[in-house]
Amino acid sequence: MATTRIISMHVNQGKTVAKCLADRTEYAKNPEKTRGGEMVSSYSCDAKTADAEFLFAKRQYHTLTGRAYKNDVIAYQIRQSFKSGEVTPEEANRLGYELAMRFLKGKHAFIVATHCDKKHVHNHIIFNSTTLDCQGKFRDFLGSGKAVARLSDLVCMEHHLSVIENPQRGNHSYNKWLGKQTTPSHRDLVRTAIDGALAKKPADFNAFLQLMMEAGYSVKRGAHIAFRCDAQKQSIRLRSLGVGYSEDELRAVIAGERAHMPRKKYSVTVLQKSSLLIDVEAKMRAGQGRGYQNWAKVFNLKQMAQTMAYLQEHHLLDYAELTQKVEDDSSRYNHLSTTIRGAEKRMAEIAALKTHIINYSKTRDVYAAYRKAGYSKKYLAEHEVEIILHKAAKKAFDDLGVKKLPTIKNLQAEYVELLSTKKAAYAEYRAARDEMKELLVHRANVDRILENGKVEANKIER
Repeated sequence: MATTRIISMHVNQGKTVAKCLADRTEYAKNPEKTRGGEMVSSYSCDAKTADAEFLFAKRQYHTLTGRAYKNDVIAYQIRQSFKSGEVTPEEANRLGYELAMRFLKGKHAFIVATHCDKKHVHNHIIFNSTTLDCQGKFRDFLGSGKAVARLSDLVCMEHHLSVIENPQRGNHSYNKWLGKQTTPSHRDLVRTAIDGALAKKPADFNAFLQLMMEAGYSVKRGAHIAFRCDAQKQSIRLRSLGVGYSEDELRAVIAGERAHMPRKKYSVTVLQKSSLLIDVEAKMRAGQGRGYQNWAKVFNLKQMAQTMAYLQEHHLLDYAELTQKVEDDSSRYNHLSTTIRGAEKRMAEIAALKTHIINYSKTRDVYAAYRKAGYSKKYLAEHEVEIILHKAAKKAFDDLGVKKLPTIKNLQAEYVELLSTKKAAYAEYRAARDEMKELLVHRANVDRILENGKVEANKIER
């Protein structure tokens, strides 16, 4: 579970851009909060000189574009706070790094400072508003906070951490905090079911109605076609669903006379998606009434039926075969995940190396003049940023063991190839993830059914 917030960092009144950047980054990197600086990581910059590198990039932006950055946002900060005791500082730092990489897509330098001096571990992710190529800037957009929160939740779920189901932000509910994205109405769910039925290309209108019934809706014929599921109190007429969903429009879509434009898609979990068996005994102990107990028993039976239908459809009626299928799909998912993360790691290394090569090239003459001046303090004060960047680049080359610098062209070619590999793997990765989740759900249902059977058998033997 993690809460997030994105904050714009402006120039404080009476301070320079350099001073503001130094103050913000130094607070984030505070050794007393980050285990002596151990819990600080960075992308495409050196954490020790991040403020100077950010400032240098801004100067390059002004030189290349002619645009000033005075009174503009100098950097952004993402705060990511985790549930107390759920993650270690090391895990929190890795999660923060992954969040920043996926949100910024490798286009901005950033540092991740994990503060572990409080009960709840939290990250300060500070990224430069100027892009790495010094040609553009990050523009805070409407809903950026929501985008960061959703991506953070996704990262947490992928790493088997909890997420906040109903967080509160001030005086607003979670729905309002997310941009007033309320729970889908029955009409929204009917539209989604219609979209799904049309996607299956029914031969005629009767075939379309049959698909709707298979999706869990009863059909009311008459002057107006209407649909109703068990969760609805009243039937919903097609003509009340808005543009694109009237009977005439749907008939035209089925006949191929017009294209269908679905509205926003909602999950139809209530109607179609399988889930784990409800623990009837636990709910009974919680003091639920007889009506709930009866419903839960019926619901369990429905889930058992769905699981058996799935196993029959996929020819997985032998438990050993089911277990092997789960292991194979999990292995495939993990392999693809490793491939993608390996590509991302190398892409990050290439981006950092490119930055250091460019910085080294741009500051070489300045550093040569600095040495020729006998390491003059006056010259250092006048060219401090360039000299710091030159030293940082040389140190990076030494740390990487680079003796002969590769060309930017070769690095870019490798980066493009890795990006292509990553994109190709992502489509298969998503499909493997969804299939693995579905299999895990059904195997859990089978395990629950078998375990209940053992309990009943033991009772009979006794």
